[in-house]
Amino acid sequence: MAGSGRAGTAGGAGGAGQVGRAGRAGWVSRAAGRLPRRTIRLRLTLLYGVLFLVSGAALLALTNLLVATNLPMQLRVISGSAAPGQLPPSMSALQTQAGQQRGVALGDLQVQSGIALAIMTVLSIGLGWVVAGRVLRPLRTITAAAQHTSASNLHERLALTGPDDELKELADTFDAFLARLEGAFDAQRQFVANASHELRTPLARQRTLIEVALADPQRSVASLHAACGRALAASEQQERLIDALLTLAHTQRGLRARVPIDLGAITREVLQARRDDAERAGVTLREDLGAAPSAGDPRLAERLAANLVGNAIRHNVPGGWVRASTQISAGRAVLTVANSGPAVPPEQVTRLFEPFQRLGENRVGSEGGTGLGLSIVKAVAAAHDAWVHARAMPGGGLEVRVHFPAAAATAAVPVAGSRMLPGSGDGVQAGHLAG
Repeated sequence: MAGSGRAGTAGGAGGAGQVGRAGRAGWVSRAAGRLPRRTIRLRLTLLYGVLFLVSGAALLALTNLLVATNLPMQLRVISGSAAPGQLPPSMSALQTQAGQQRGVALGDLQVQSGIALAIMTVLSIGLGWVVAGRVLRPLRTITAAAQHTSASNLHERLALTGPDDELKELADTFDAFLARLEGAFDAQRQFVANASHELRTPLARQRTLIEVALADPQRSVASLHAACGRALAASEQQERLIDALLTLAHTQRGLRARVPIDLGAITREVLQARRDDAERAGVTLREDLGAAPSAGDPRLAERLAANLVGNAIRHNVPGGWVRASTQISAGRAVLTVANSGPAVPPEQVTRLFEPFQRLGENRVGSEGGTGLGLSIVKAVAAAHDAWVHARAMPGGGLEVRVHFPAAAATAAVPVAGSRMLPGSGDGVQAGHLAG
């Protein structure tokens, strides 16, 4: 029983100790929660106060040292009957009194200097708080703007005025970032609107064909068969568009792995597969394919070449030509596809690489095209760290060159005298445009 009582007593004491430690921990956490947040303004204010205190203390110490050095410690006899260096008996009391007065004067000077230093330190802290607030006011404006920025107010700008210092440079950089972000959002909205329009067109056509065929009171097997064939054609157009959209999304995520590829061999296979399309369009295919080794995704590289050749055949004239060549130039594997065709204004070349854009119109809406051919070319080039160059041909048509890194190259090197194609969303330089 006694052991049990001692154990209970020890247990109670231990429990009380734990409760006491928990209470102290809670009090410390609450006290820490009441401390002011260590903002830049607070740190600058404390820095100003400490610097003033240190410099003021050094100045007062130097002043006291100079006073103590120049204040005489003993009375000296200039003339009289006393021996040199000795005071008359009547002057001994004055010597003692002078020493006491010197000590009192130095003490008063130190006390008053300390009080003045303390007062000025407090004033300097207050002034430092005000000055730090005024200096950091543009930063608070930028922070508030960043906190309230959303997709609905990307058009707003800081337009900070004042001296051309680091804070104004930061505000101008933030405004430029908002402008780029607004452009990206606008491009995304336009892309979604165009994609919805292009997807709705074959769906509406397919629905109309089926409804007309079913509503015909004199329908027959032959008429229903023809309607189904046209509906399948509309479905194939929709399938091509969806496939193009998936390819575009896939290439914009970048490459997971790179394997050796030969642009010459890939382009040769693409030309062989497109000869029938060229013959039906009355277009002559010309080739000058040399070895052009690089590294990348073979399927995406084939899609790039196929889009360039298909675009050159589709946007051509009867009796026209398409020329494809591959070579090594300036240490890079270069694929060039040029074609005859309608005249292309140089200022319109850049727009052709945007989704759902073609010459003279905002949306494609043409048979056989999805409006994403050159957009996919730009995205595939970006994924391969390649540079895209396009220029309008003097007699009509377009020439597109894609500069891939050579097989031994590790980084893309920009070509002088070119303008970058806008719109590489993942931060990779999509290429350059020479118009």
